Amino acid sequence: MKNFDNKYLDKNVKLIAGVDEAGRGPLAGPVVAAAVIFSPDIFIEDVDDSKVLSEKRREELFEKIIKESIAHSVSVVSVEIIEKINILNASLLAMKQSVEALKVQPDLVLIDGNKSFNNKIPTITIVKGDAKSFSIAAASILAKVTRDRIMKELAIEYPVYKWDKNKGYPTKQHRESVKLYGISPFHRKKFLRKLCDEIQLEISHAPEEIS
Repeated sequence: MKNFDNKYLDKNVKLIAGVDEAGRGPLAGPVVAAAVIFSPDIFIEDVDDSKVLSEKRREELFEKIIKESIAHSVSVVSVEIIEKINILNASLLAMKQSVEALKVQPDLVLIDGNKSFNNKIPTITIVKGDAKSFSIAAASILAKVTRDRIMKELAIEYPVYKWDKNKGYPTKQHRESVKLYGISPFHRKKFLRKLCDEIQLEISHAPEEIS
């Protein structure tokens, strides 16, 4: 993974930032993006796509990435903005903001996926970049851990949805909780449109009470 990043280094590219997001698919909670820059000689064992790592290992690597990076930043885009501009644009916004918040300016930005954002620094999109690029993988870990922590905090206020376990993703338990308890202020209503239609269908087909 480190060799993948280093192949982009040349006389004009001395520092590379990797950027990735977490939280495009959940029914609830924000989308979070992170950007991270390492010096070319830094390597951290086990840094990989956050999705293939255990929660415990992600937490351990989170601290190492922060310690070893030249610069890092995290951006959180709220449910309100997701609802307003859609999840794709919200994800791109979060990634753009995380790059702009870096205290050190990179010469090149590697973006996970096939969509870019307007930026004065040159960017390269990399499909499945979190499984190829060391810096993107590190960013995926920072974004995932940050978002998981946010959802655990929200779970204290809204325990019925068990966000500490499902992190807002559409598990069977989460969907059933929405049916039982309704929608919270942190649910993405547009994501829940189909489920809300199903709930209405169940209500309309419920047997009438016999008097």
